[in-house]
Amino acid sequence: MTRLAFLAGSALVGGRAAAAIRDREPSAAMTIREVIAALLADIPGAPVPNTVDTIKAGNPDQPVMGIVTTMFATDEVIAKTVRLGANFIIAHEPTFYNHPDEVKWLGNDPVLKAKQELLKAHGICVWRFHDGIHRHVPDGIRMGVMQALGWETFYNPADPMLVEAPAESLGNIITLLKKKLGIGHLKYIGDPDQPCSRMVLLPGAPGGQRQIGAIRKYQPDLLITGELNEWETSEYVRDARFIGEKIALVVLGHSVSEEPGMEWLVPVLRQKAPGIPVTHIVSGDAFSWA
Repeated sequence: MTRLAFLAGSALVGGRAAAAIRDREPSAAMTIREVIAALLADIPGAPVPNTVDTIKAGNPDQPVMGIVTTMFATDEVIAKTVRLGANFIIAHEPTFYNHPDEVKWLGNDPVLKAKQELLKAHGICVWRFHDGIHRHVPDGIRMGVMQALGWETFYNPADPMLVEAPAESLGNIITLLKKKLGIGHLKYIGDPDQPCSRMVLLPGAPGGQRQIGAIRKYQPDLLITGELNEWETSEYVRDARFIGEKIALVVLGHSVSEEPGMEWLVPVLRQKAPGIPVTHIVSGDAFSWA
């Protein structure tokens, strides 16, 4: 057992062996595979062709001891999962550092091996729920963010990304975003005194063409997004403002912009898998600010 696996199995679980967690009786008879099937039953067109929503580690046919939802199945999240006695992590984003979770290119990389051994040592299964939750009607990630911001009454199923709300200054909206989403710092372009009532909300990393396409389609006062390439949307907004357009931009950060969506999943899972403990663990932003 690696040092990382030992720390998760001993220090974080008060000295209990990992086997004691794995061997205890499950709180319900459902297997991990059955929980996944129950979630996918609500997804139009599931299973999605060529989906990234696959098992990344572990045995999906084992009984579920407990479920953890998170954005990223980081080593820290895995260790906290061990502490809870859970054995099923549902992550929104990749576990192994690239979109399809390919690992051959990493070879015998020690960081990869440590994570794989940690998961194996504690019998934890990781499944990604990315394509499916975005295809849910309504999009579970978007609804989680809307609820976290108190904007659910502004949701328009005909135009899900468009938020039309009473006018607030850009500065006040930034304050709200930081407070409700737990963000210490964010990036923005615009005048803090500029009133904004017509907004486009695009959590995550939808890409420059989709972000700019939404600006062109909806002509919003403000685009709120998670992540962008800094040669695309931000440069478009900068040039748009130079010619007199009033569009503003707020960049939240990828992880914090979608985390509420994985928390939104918790009550869904409690309904789909009654009797099984479900916990959301925040993976958080990887960055610190100097």
